[in-house]
Parts: sequence; C-alpha cells; structure tokens
Amino acid sequence: MADKKESEEVDYTLNNPDTLTKYKSAAQISQKVLEAVKDLCKAGEKIVTICEQGDKLLDEEIAKVYRGKKITKGISHPTTVSPSSFVTPYTPLTSDEAEAAVTLKEGEAVKIQLGAQIDGFGTIVCDTIIIGEAEGRNADLLLATYYANELLLRLMTPPGLLATGTDEEKAKAAKVKAPTQSKITSLLEKVVKSYDCNLVEHTTSWLFERNEIEGAKKIILAPGDGTKGDGVPEVGEVWGVEMGVSLGSGKIKNFENRPTLHRRTNLTYALKRPSSKKILNEVVKRFGTFPFSLRQLEDERDAKVGVVECVRGNVFRQYEVVGDKDGEPVGRLLTTIAITKNGLQKLAAPPAPDLSKLKTDKKITDEEVLKILEQPLAKESKPKNKKKKKSAKKSTAAADDEESSDDDE
Repeated sequence: MADKKESEEVDYTLNNPDTLTKYKSAAQISQKVLEAVKDLCKAGEKIVTICEQGDKLLDEEIAKVYRGKKITKGISHPTTVSPSSFVTPYTPLTSDEAEAAVTLKEGEAVKIQLGAQIDGFGTIVCDTIIIGEAEGRNADLLLATYYANELLLRLMTPPGLLATGTDEEKAKAAKVKAPTQSKITSLLEKVVKSYDCNLVEHTTSWLFERNEIEGAKKIILAPGDGTKGDGVPEVGEVWGVEMGVSLGSGKIKNFENRPTLHRRTNLTYALKRPSSKKILNEVVKRFGTFPFSLRQLEDERDAKVGVVECVRGNVFRQYEVVGDKDGEPVGRLLTTIAITKNGLQKLAAPPAPDLSKLKTDKKITDEEVLKILEQPLAKESKPKNKKKKKSAKKSTAAADDEESSDDDE
C-alpha cells in the first residue's frame, strides 16, 4: 500500500515539466492583463474602477485555460493600483465613499500589481508607470528602479551557474559564496544613489511554492529594524523578486487608509460571528491561501464586519497600507522568476522601459555594479543543428558565393 501511495504522489517541483508549464500559463495571463490595466491608468480615472476592471480581465483570461481540467485556478493577487507615495499594494472599496472617489493624477508614479495561479502555481507581477510624461525626477525614479531590479536579479543567480571556461574554472566559480543580504543591499544602494534615490526599507523578495507566495526563504533589502532574511536562491526554485525605490529617504510609515488586502493563514480559530464564518468559507473556496481584497467578496459591507474577527483570531493576515514617510514618490517592480540549470527565467515580468525616453544627467559609475549589470541572466540557447557536416559545408560555400556576389556589386 505504501508503495502505491508513493507512486501516486505528484512531483510539484520544477523537475516536473508540467509545473513550469503551469507557471508559464499563469505568467502569460498576468503579463497580458498588466498591459491592459496600464492602458486604463489615465489622469482622472478612479482607482477602484481600474482595480475592478483588472480583476474582471484576470477572471476572463483564467477561464480560457485548462478548461475541463480538475485543477484549481484563479487570481493569485487582486489588481491593485498604488498612488505615488504608496509602497504596498492598494485597492479601495466601493463602499468607502471617500476612497472610492480617489482618482489618478497627472505626473503620479503609479504601481500596478496583480497575478494569476494555475493549480496553485502563482505568478505575481508589478510595474511602475508615470501618468503622463516621465520627466525630471520621475525619470530618475524609473531608471533607479529598473537598474536596481536588474542588478538584484543578477545577484540572485547561484554562483558558478553561468560560468564558462575549463571544468576547473567552472568548479572554482561554483565554490564562490552567494552574496550576503547586507552585500546585496550595499550594491543596490550604489545604484539608486546614482540617481539621488534610496531603497525602500523592508523591501522583501520571497520564495514561491505551490499555494504559497511567502515560502521558507526571503531576502530583505534595507531592513530598518535589523531584521534579516533567510536562505539563498537555488536551482529549482521560483521566487517573487521585489524592488522598491523612493525619491525620499525610503523610510516607511503606516497610512490611515483601511487595510483591504488580506490572506488566509493556516491557523484555525472558532469563529462566532455568522459574517465571519461566511467570508471564511468564501475565501477558502475562491482564493485558498492567496491574497484577496474585501471588494472581491460577495457582500463587501458584510466582509468589512466579518473580517475583524478573522484578523483578531489570526485566521486572516491583514496587509497594512504602508507608504513613504515623507510622502515622496515610490517606484516598485515585482518579477516572478524560475531558477533553472540554465539560469534565471523571467516568468512574469514588467517590461523594460524605453530608456531613450528617460532623460537625466545622472548615471551609474561604480565599476563593480557596471560589471555585474553586464552579466547575462541565463546561458545562451544553442540552435539545434541536425544537418550533417556535408550540408553544413554546402551552406558555407553558398554563403561565400553570395558574399563574393555582393563584393562585385
């Protein structure tokens, strides 16, 4: 019996090609909807309306994949649209009149975050856009956030993974220790300070697992209170890599806005209120352990009442609304990556900005940083050559003839 049970166990790691396929399917949805939501973000548009439309698009795209399959699928992170100085994902409620009336303003740095999951394999993506033209300090913010993110991704590549040369050289490279989290913070600070910016304290990247977006490992950047991350990235893992940059000091504080983003924990508690039991059952059925917004629940007003007991009993974890202490604009990016034997794969990633449009007199000058930024994220894929040597020689000869012909012209 034990042998039979063991044979039935499913391998949910990246060793199973099906796992990566599901991650990629979820990632394609996340990226597609991200682009659609970005188009909705215009000056004067209500944030709550954009969030609702984003979730509708996610549901529509998720419904198109894995039809008829007996697997769970859904939203791994609701659509959130965070105004200029907000650090954490923000999604107001329609029943809170003041917050429901909040609109986007020209020149704001807006963070859009959302995600989809297939069979518990969740991908999340976040991008920062400027409402209108990205000029002056806003251009500095986007550049600092972009380059800091690219540097962080390279620092997460396991040592020696992309090493070239002799076997001896590769073995030597593999023995190099991964950078400590304080070293990572130090290097990233060199990038952002080049643009007169600062890292947002407590910016955290997490190991992703099936039905889990806050796994056993984490990397904490600029920990203001001395807290430390745990573990280093390894081959076979999926991570949610986050970058946060501020035009201010990078120090954060809790805002007075109502927390509307929650996530179910694995703790049990004897709930007493009917409204609490009702929303717990709905959350278990629809969202599992992935984050959700109170506005996604069937009865928003009921949810505002029932969630109080759920949070107090630690059945739900409440995400506080946090922002820049000085009220300065903040940029954030979040990329879901897979670490394979060939390097880092960006599964769900914000697109690279058009650097030619971001004008500034500032630039990165640190040699160590520039050297790391030049490194690839993955090994170059070699084209498969199934032709015989004879046909290869023919191609070379044909190419030579063509070159001669061009020279004659």
